[in-house]
Amino acid sequence: MKKIAVLTSGGDAPGMNAAIRSVVRYGISEGMEVYGIERGYAGLIENVFLPMNMRSVSDIVQRGGTILRTARSPEFTTDQGQELAVKFLQKRGIEGVIVIGGDGSFRGAEALSKRGIPTIGIPGTIDNDLAYTQYTLGFDTACNTVLDAINKLRDTMSSHDRICIIEVMGRNCGDIALHAGLGGGAELILVPEVPVTYLEILDRLNDDRSKGKYSSIIVIAEGVGKAEELREKIKDSLGASVRATVLGHLQRGGSPSCRDRYLGTCWGVHAVKLLKEGTGNRVVGIRDNRFIDLDIDKAMKMKKEFNYELYEMANVVSNSAINKY
Repeated sequence: MKKIAVLTSGGDAPGMNAAIRSVVRYGISEGMEVYGIERGYAGLIENVFLPMNMRSVSDIVQRGGTILRTARSPEFTTDQGQELAVKFLQKRGIEGVIVIGGDGSFRGAEALSKRGIPTIGIPGTIDNDLAYTQYTLGFDTACNTVLDAINKLRDTMSSHDRICIIEVMGRNCGDIALHAGLGGGAELILVPEVPVTYLEILDRLNDDRSKGKYSSIIVIAEGVGKAEELREKIKDSLGASVRATVLGHLQRGGSPSCRDRYLGTCWGVHAVKLLKEGTGNRVVGIRDNRFIDLDIDKAMKMKKEFNYELYEMANVVSNSAINKY
């Protein structure tokens, strides 16, 4: 394989630039021409290809976001859009593509593979919602961003005996809330995978207040509900001073952590090696500290397993009265 391309698709995630850098530099070291495709699948069907060299990816490993930019592309989901993408790839003689993104991006990679373009997926999403891999690119950095917010908010909440509800990302996956909440010592962690009633939340807060603890941190995953709505309920029930903070896209930005730079770099090399061997329709990941790759369709059919043991641990160490498991 002499010519390959790399693109980033879907939501951006810290560590994507580390993966791009790795793909470009390792690919060139293996005698390949490497192209960057701007704005994901949208750029692919708009024929936006950038020849990449060693200097193209200098000084980017520490940067958040993606230098190739990213966008949604409804047109690429159609047969016409996919045929146009393949046409542009073949016209340039590009023999393989590396896609950095989440589940929707991987479906696009699978579509390219089925149309004769070997494609490899690198898991890039802060949500950590892909079942086949323990961690996704950007998850660790997002958790550290949330952790920093918890630390700062706890300072001011404890000064005023306030309750703070912090809403975090993750779609229908509670991993960011769980890991960051555990690391930040949150009194309550609310995730989509574990249904908790409002009365249970209220009982826990009342129990804390009966023990003289009037400030609390509640981390709520966006898949559970809105922080502001919960704030209004607690305020009305307890008559307490309650604040709501929605971290939003802060979690997607910032310099990637050491772990995300490491994962992005190693996955980039792994992906290029697979293409060099003529292997396509695969996704790379990590399990038990071992780098893995498997068929895209098989990976996408796997069901995400929530770590209930870790959730229970978080409840115990926070002295929570809500023990579901």
